[in-house]
Amino acid sequence: MLTPCEVAVKTVSPAIRALLAQTLVDEHKLKETKVAEILGITQSAVSKYNKKVRGATIPIENLLEIQPITNQMVNLLLSDPVPRLEIMNLFCQVCRLIRSKGLMCPLCQQNQKPKIDGCNFCNQH
Repeated sequence: MLTPCEVAVKTVSPAIRALLAQTLVDEHKLKETKVAEILGITQSAVSKYNKKVRGATIPIENLLEIQPITNQMVNLLLSDPVPRLEIMNLFCQVCRLIRSKGLMCPLCQQNQKPKIDGCNFCNQH
């Protein structure tokens, strides 16, 4: 049995990083190597995020509620020094929002053996 947070690490976290990477490349015109440095990942990972090879399990790019939060995260990532604690709090806020919308539920249910009927865990936390 995987907890929702374990499923989120495999699905939600990459989706958020992909959105951040795409925003930094597309809107801020940064090179993939600089984005990789900012996010603490490899240039190859940034490339995969931008090609939607990685981080595309949960489609969050059109979720209006998270856009202001991810924009704030991008602005913080571009500041000096980078306020990492504030970014982590915003990251968790985005994850909770995604979970509360039920976007992670199908993926979480796939990993539950036996299945949990009527699960609403993410809506409570």
